[in-house]
Amino acid sequence: MILCAAILCGFLLDLILADPVWMPHPVVFMGKAITFLEPRLRRLFGDTPRGQLAAGAVLAAILPLGTLLLTGTICFWAAALHPAAGFAVQTFWCWQALAVRGLAKESRHVFFSLTRETLPRARQAVARIVGRDTQNLTAEGVTKAAVETVAENFSDGVMAPLLYMFIGGAPLALCYKAVNTMDSMVGYKNERYLYFGRAAAHLDDIAGYLPARMAALFWIAAAALTGHSAQGAWKIWRRDRRCHASPNSAQTESACAGALGVQLAGPAFYFGKLYEKPTIGDPLRPIEPQDILRANRMLYTASVLALAVGETVRACIWLLS
Repeated sequence: MILCAAILCGFLLDLILADPVWMPHPVVFMGKAITFLEPRLRRLFGDTPRGQLAAGAVLAAILPLGTLLLTGTICFWAAALHPAAGFAVQTFWCWQALAVRGLAKESRHVFFSLTRETLPRARQAVARIVGRDTQNLTAEGVTKAAVETVAENFSDGVMAPLLYMFIGGAPLALCYKAVNTMDSMVGYKNERYLYFGRAAAHLDDIAGYLPARMAALFWIAAAALTGHSAQGAWKIWRRDRRCHASPNSAQTESACAGALGVQLAGPAFYFGKLYEKPTIGDPLRPIEPQDILRANRMLYTASVLALAVGETVRACIWLLS
């Protein structure tokens, strides 16, 4: 039950405080580790496709396993020192592994920039939370990008860390964050990362496979609880959940599009190159900036639902053991 309490406290801290800018975050250190290891592994294994595949595979093994070993050891010794110390460390890292408030906060900045400031400011705001090129986005494009990011990152930033917390505590959740951070930094199919980033991208697909589908179901339930179309979310999820190069990204995007009755995704520019991505959802109405706030309400609701179900299942297992 200590783990349940730590996860609950970490979740509440995330809702209240998000990620303070002054506080060192594990993802930052993961990013620095990737930046440090990448050129050295590339040189070590050579510049051939086979060498780059091997170098990327080594990175995909070192970072998650190293994260799991380091954080697991710290949690073990903290708990051995005193149960309160173990609880504090678990709570702190559970807090840092979650991104509910931060995701909602950043997307609200996009909404306020669209409605109260200028389109260039809105493009700058959305560039903070998306990987695509934003300098030429229309107001509709900015809105779509923000809504898609809220939906997709519910899976990566909330559902997956929660699931792994309930299975293996904060160390396993941070192990997942290491996998996800690698994918976001090197998991591209461009010339630089086509081979080097392949292992990281595949590992992220595997680690996120179950959480993405669970996230879609929680999003559909959240649509019903927030007055949106659960029927539409279910329909579009069933139809369009595979409309993405990644097996996971369209899961929550499709549920969100169906819940709102809008069309998401479609062609987008990345690093100056146009990618012809399929659309997700039906354009029952034009997308509008308020859809960002609607997506946030479903984000919060789905997050609380996922937490409640996880706490209940974990408590039942403890009681029956």
